[in-house]
This record gives sequence, C-alpha cells and structure tokens, in this order.
Amino acid sequence: MKTRWTSIFLIAFICGASLQAQTSQITGIAHIAYRAADLDKEIAFFQKLGFEQAFANISPEGKVAESFIKVNDHQFIEVYPPGAASEQMGWMHVCYESADLNALYSTLAAHALTPSPARKAGAGNLLTVLKDPEGRVTEFTQYMPGSRHTLDQGKHLGEHRVSDLMTGFELPVPDLETARKFYVSGLGFESREDRNGLRITAPGAPDMRIQIRASAAGAQPATIFRVADVAAATKQLQAAGLTVTQKRNRITVTDPDGNAFAFVAPPTQ
Repeated sequence: MKTRWTSIFLIAFICGASLQAQTSQITGIAHIAYRAADLDKEIAFFQKLGFEQAFANISPEGKVAESFIKVNDHQFIEVYPPGAASEQMGWMHVCYESADLNALYSTLAAHALTPSPARKAGAGNLLTVLKDPEGRVTEFTQYMPGSRHTLDQGKHLGEHRVSDLMTGFELPVPDLETARKFYVSGLGFESREDRNGLRITAPGAPDMRIQIRASAAGAQPATIFRVADVAAATKQLQAAGLTVTQKRNRITVTDPDGNAFAFVAPPTQ
C-alpha cells in the first residue's frame, strides 16, 4: 500500500511540475486577430486609440492583406480584410507568446493536444497552432532575432496610446467545463469560478486575465486593455470622437464592426 501511494504522489508531482513548466513557457498575449469589413476604417479606429500600424503584409495585387497594429513591443492587434464568405468576421483568434516554443510544443503534445509542428512564419517568428474546443485557432509564437516584430522594437509606440498593455480578453463559450479542461488541463493555466464564469490566469504571465463566460444571445468576445485612470481614458476617447460606455472601473468602445474593446483600471487597494 505504501508503494502504491508513493507512486500516486510521484505521478501527481510530475504532472504538476509539467504544468508549472508549461505555464512559465507562456509569457503573455502576443496578439489578438480580427477580420474587418473595411480595413481602412478599422486601422483608423485603432489610430483613434493612439495605436500605430507597425507594418503590413501586401498581397501580390498590391493590397494590404494583413495589418499589424502595435500596442507595445510584445503585443499587437492583427487586422485582416474580408475573405471568403465562410470566414469568420470580427474576433478571430488569440496568439500567446512563449519564451521557448519548442519546449512548449512538447509540453502541449504531452497533454493530449495536437499542435502543428513549430515553424518559422512569414514575419520571421516561430509559430505553432492548435484548435480550441469550438474549433477556433489558438496560436503560440516565439519572437526571433531579425523578425519584423523584433526589428520594430522601440518604434511605432504611439505617444498618445490610451493603453500600453493588452491584458486579455472575454470569450463566450457553450460549455464552461470543456473550456476549463482546455485552458487548465491542456494549456496549464489556472482558473477560478466567479459570477461571470471562469477567470483564467497564468503564473508565467501575471498581468494576463482571461474571462470565459457562458454563451448568451448576442454575446461577443471583447479585448481588454489596462489603463491607469478611467476618467483620463474616457476624456481621450471622447475627444477622438468615440462613444464611451462606463461600468465602475471599466469603459468600453466599439469599432466600426461593433467589436468591443474595454479599458479597465486596476482596483484601488
């Protein structure tokens, strides 16, 4: 009996250590991607938030195929123009940054997930991809020397950015327990229940906050940013011609397609 329990504790310790290593390999959110009905209008919207376009991918026809809007040196918003009728509009996917993508790939595969082989993507960074329970793409990247993102460090940091940190997102899902298994057992994040569903965090990314809530009629994803002063942020956004809604320490604006972008001040101690 003693040997049996020793084996059980050893397995639990190994699994716990594996999950801890996994979450330390994820250091934050690298980008969140949107597909816009009108790319120029969407870029203009982000400019009203003080965010600048760092660079863009140009199609063979000379049109912008993807715009990279910069939040800070490690975080971007990717914006795509309309594609095929079957392609999702609005919020598309999240990409997490990793300090060691090859190690993270091995850990994800060991936790019954099926990430694609790590490869160098078009911008020059390492990338691996898997699907969440609803079939949405989830990406993981490691910024590499000489990539477009790395070469842009210190540049395109808008002087009047309403925020300099994208902390996370809110995502409606049909099944909270399935989501918990994906984020906790699969990705190695931590979760706790609150009145809005699941609050997801990660030890390797202390600023990251993800809210997973049960789907409801009209519920849409939202991208969340941190601001130091809600009143100052409200004034700036209104001066840019945006309509601001406020609920306690959180304000929200919408882009031309109706996607929500929220700005939250940390609670006072």
